[in-house]
Order: sequence, then structure tokens, then C-alpha cells
Amino acid sequence: MPELQYHRGFGNHVNSEAIAGALPANGNTPQRPPYGLYAEQLSGTAFTAPRAHNQRSWLYRIRPSVMHEPFAPYSPPRVVASFHAHSPEIEATPQQLRWDPLELPNAAALDFVDGMATLAGAGDSQTKDGLAVHVYCCGQSMHRKAFYNSDGDMLIVPQQGALRIRTEFGTLDVPPLFICVVQRGIKFSVDVVGLEEGAFARGYICEVFKGHFELPELGPIGANGLADVKDFQTPVAAYEDVDEEWTVVNKFMSGYWQYKQGHSPFDVVAYSGNYVPYRYNLVNFNTMGSISYGHPDPSIFTVLTCPSDTPGTAIADFVIFPPRWLVAEDTFRPPYFHRNCMSELMVNLAGVYDAKESLKGGGFVPGGASLHSMNAAHGPDAETHKKASAAELKPMKVGEGSMAIMFESAYQLATTRWAVLESGKVQSDYWKAWAGLEKHFKPPSSA
Repeated sequence: MPELQYHRGFGNHVNSEAIAGALPANGNTPQRPPYGLYAEQLSGTAFTAPRAHNQRSWLYRIRPSVMHEPFAPYSPPRVVASFHAHSPEIEATPQQLRWDPLELPNAAALDFVDGMATLAGAGDSQTKDGLAVHVYCCGQSMHRKAFYNSDGDMLIVPQQGALRIRTEFGTLDVPPLFICVVQRGIKFSVDVVGLEEGAFARGYICEVFKGHFELPELGPIGANGLADVKDFQTPVAAYEDVDEEWTVVNKFMSGYWQYKQGHSPFDVVAYSGNYVPYRYNLVNFNTMGSISYGHPDPSIFTVLTCPSDTPGTAIADFVIFPPRWLVAEDTFRPPYFHRNCMSELMVNLAGVYDAKESLKGGGFVPGGASLHSMNAAHGPDAETHKKASAAELKPMKVGEGSMAIMFESAYQLATTRWAVLESGKVQSDYWKAWAGLEKHFKPPSSA
């Protein structure tokens, strides 16, 4: 496939046109847009949102989106590919959980929409507050089929298999170690790239029902560090002028609907605005850390955050643990034992995560996931603790060839029945990771 071109930046106002002169010279809705196009606005925030937070884009397309047949129900194979707080599919548990690499039956025959299944969530998309975490397993491209989500934004994280994601704004290539965000209401179609016969792509999705992902504030870190604005990429306008029947699937109030239309939904010739999908290469993350002693809080690994109404508290933080140098003196270097007021759902994308080096019980292997719910104690396994407690504290690089991610939320995540009972991938003896921790307590001798 030819290499794609991109615009750079995060949250910028972008002007992009596939044909020179397709953007109106004056105003967003001229009486007759260039080339006989239709003007259509897509809003990501309320019209009256503060200027600094207002998000919207103008699309100049061959036909307006309203040209389609009536909605009809759509039934994906996985009925748990959505979340709402009163779903009968919920099977909540405070138990620490870890999964072997997740997969769906007949995954090689599924496309992206049909290959989603929900692990956990909180809140309600109808009232636009909360989030859900899904896994996708798909071996087929979406052929004349598109999808848009009225429930929230989707942060897509491939773990195996590259994706080519066509959107109304243009196309994004998203291989493993890249992420992509497609916001609420934007139509897209996912092609799997370079898979062998019988293979499937796998990854994870964090769906937020309220607000949008943004870059975290840097505070005392200063102007530089973490994810840089310039490393985010948005698509260049591209259009498809095809008169064929398409199926468009819509996720709405945790249900699935579809309609037919006689033309491609990707017929946008030009666009102008700041409500645009984007991708980011996780390898570009500039990791911060201690150069004296102790652990900075793991928030220093935050790539994107979706803030709640409470300052400093997130509906979802997207956090990564990339290869990095450790130099702290007199410090237990792996992540410490911890009980959090947040929920932590982690995924191992590649390699060996430095806080879970043991492979007993299956281990925290690439493609696998774990969930440590609110106030559930967690930390390094017994083997990792023993090794780190005796290690020579010289500068060392950890995580070579690895990448782990975390979706962290201030909400309590309720797991689905599929995730804990039906997937067949829960490691039932995960609790034994800490069973071998020895007692070292030696009180002083009595006088």
C-alpha cells in the first residue's frame, strides 16, 4: 500500500482538501460551495462550549449524510459488545483478574464491528458519563460497511495486526505501537493489513461516554516531556465517489442499528476544523522519571486523559509503560505495592512487563490483560520482588522490546459475564502471584 500523508499537531484547526479550491474562500456555508459540494458541520461539543474547548469541523462532501434509508436493528455476534450500568451481562467482582490473550470464536472470519467484545465499564452512555473497555479480534476487512459511535469516543490500541482506518476525513495507518482516536459521530471503516490465512488482528478499545481525550497538563515538568503535540497526526482529505450500496452501523444508547445508502460515506472532498481523528506513535513518548530516589507517581506516564468535572480526576487516563532507564538510589525499582482509589485495567502489548516477570500461571503475556479494581491490593509478583530486592542498584534499562498500557479510571469498572465466565481466558490462579511473598520481619531483641 502507498505511504499516507498526514497533517501534524493535536487539537489544531486543520484545513485539508483533496482537490485544490474545494474549501470555500469565504465563510463555511456559501450559497453554492465549490464543485457542487454540500456543506455539513459535525459538532464534537455544544455550540456554546467555551471557545478554548469548542470542537467542530466543516465537511464539504459529494452528498450530505442525511441521504440514507431508515434505521433498522443490527445484531453483532457478540451481544456484549457494549456496556450500560443495568445490563444483565454484568458480572462484577472485586477480585484481582488477569487474562490470557483474549480471542473470539472464529475471529479470522469477523470484521472489526462484529469482532468487539466488552471486558468492563462504568456509567451510562445515555447520560453521557462513564466509559467501557473492549477487546477486538478480527480477520476480515469491512467491505462496503462503515461504523460510527453515538455513545462516545473510541481510543483504539492494536496489539497484533496492522489496521488501515478509513474515516470521513481521510485514512490512518495504525500498526501495533500506534494508537488512534476516532471521536463520537465520525464514520470509519477498518481494513486489516498483511494477515496470513486464518490469522486475526487483536487490540483494545477505551470508549469514553463524556468529553474527549486531551493532553495532560505538564505542571512542574514544564514545557517539554510526555507526548508532544507535533507527534500527533491527522489525516489528509481523501474522497471516494462510488455509487454502490453501503451498510452503515451505528452504536446508539448501547445498542446497534444499521441503515443502507447508495453511495460511499467517505465522499468528503475537503474539511476545515478541529474535530478530527488522529493517530500517535507510542515510541515517541518522552518518559520522565526520578534521578535521585523514590518513585514519581505513575501519572507521569499519561499520554492522553479524558477529565471528569473534578479537577485532576479522570474518567479515563491512557497510560503507557515503555522501555526506560532506572537510576534511582536506595529504591525498590519495580512499581510498588499499592491500593488505588482508581480502577486499573492493563494490557501487555509486547515483551515482558517489569513488574510481572514471572510466567507462573500463564504470566502477563502479550495480548493478555489484567484488572485491579478500586482498592484491590496489587504489586510485583513474588519472584520479581525477590529479584528486585537483591538487585545491584546501578543504572539499568528496563522493558527493552516491551510496551504495556493502562486504562485508569476514577470509576468502578464492572466486568461482563463474557469477560469473567465465558471467555475461558481468566487465569484462575492469578492470586498465587503474591502467595510466595516471604515474611522478613525481624523485631529488635528484647533487653
